[in-house]
Amino acid sequence: MKAIVCGAGIAGLAVANRLDAHGWDVVVLEQFPGPRGQGYMIDFFGPGYDAAEAMGLLPRLRELGYPISEASFVDESGRVRASLGFHRFANALGGDLISVLRPDLELALRESLPERVDVLYNARLTDVTDNAAHSVRVTLADGRSLDADLLIGADGIHSRVRREVFGPEDDFLRYLGFHTAAFTFADPDVHAAVQGGFHLTDSIGAQMGLYGLRGGRVAVFAVHRTSDPTLPVDARTAVRDAYAGLGWLVPRALQLCPPSDEIFYDQVAQSVLPCWRRGRTVLLGDAANAVSLLAGQGASLAMGGAFVLAEHLASAADVEEALQRYEQEWRPVAEERQQAARRSAHWFLPENRAMLHVRRAALRLSALPGVDRLIGSTISGKPTPVVRRHTGLTRDCRPL
Repeated sequence: MKAIVCGAGIAGLAVANRLDAHGWDVVVLEQFPGPRGQGYMIDFFGPGYDAAEAMGLLPRLRELGYPISEASFVDESGRVRASLGFHRFANALGGDLISVLRPDLELALRESLPERVDVLYNARLTDVTDNAAHSVRVTLADGRSLDADLLIGADGIHSRVRREVFGPEDDFLRYLGFHTAAFTFADPDVHAAVQGGFHLTDSIGAQMGLYGLRGGRVAVFAVHRTSDPTLPVDARTAVRDAYAGLGWLVPRALQLCPPSDEIFYDQVAQSVLPCWRRGRTVLLGDAANAVSLLAGQGASLAMGGAFVLAEHLASAADVEEALQRYEQEWRPVAEERQQAARRSAHWFLPENRAMLHVRRAALRLSALPGVDRLIGSTISGKPTPVVRRHTGLTRDCRPL
């Protein structure tokens, strides 16, 4: 059996790894010229963590990860107004958490692929033809055509596969009212000020977070409210305009903001589809069920979903049955996290001073026994044993 995986991100690389392990012939198509370095720090836990353990990736992820002591919210002069001890959140998850840059998670997945898995960069898909539900053909911009038993669209929230097979993007995206950006820069003074923790502005309407990376670089994660989902032509100008009113270290970060092609910039949205499969095409990860950064588990769900899909493709009687089982099992998990993200949007970035004070109070209460577990469960959502049922892991799925 042969699979074409469109997208060399977390979902695409993870499903390529697992399908190869089950004896499939796999080729991965990526429209970008090479691996992308842009991306923000993620707290990797939940079903993706379980999948990574089963795949033997945890030692490498721990090497690539960063020790984060706490998340601190600081005012214009750098005073800490509220904080959340990271060990409390990690303990609530049983310690099963790694803080890692998204590009580094992709690196670990790329390293895990055997040489027989072809990863073709600069391969832009232009057409998909389903052959009577028995095979699928994809055509690339350079004129090549590839045939396979299955096409997996793991090409992100703006999926080209979804557009070609399921319909226009606007039919399936739910905009949540935010734009987000991520980039890195080098500055020894800023690095010294933020190293070892995740520091965010305690602000309304727009928020920037900074943390120190190895090699003296500083990573930036930013999010701001806007009613317009349209992406700007010039990301650097948009970032400088949106966060110009913030104090503390933000002016220096904006001064050192790199060119637009070195910035990750996107709208905050969710993918909502009535069905993830059509013929011999199936959607995976953000293409199917983007939860948005408000949920905090996009990477974990992408990797967990990839694992579940591959296990069903390995065990079901045929492809059609496998795709049906995958969606039946994984959809409730993704939809629960999407709902949680929509509920927490007002807390994630306060839109007025009253909500800002509410967030400060909630974070101060997090030090009390029991409250830390409540906050942990709010962030992580319901524990799910779905991936563990497929991995053979014996430890319990601990409720928070």
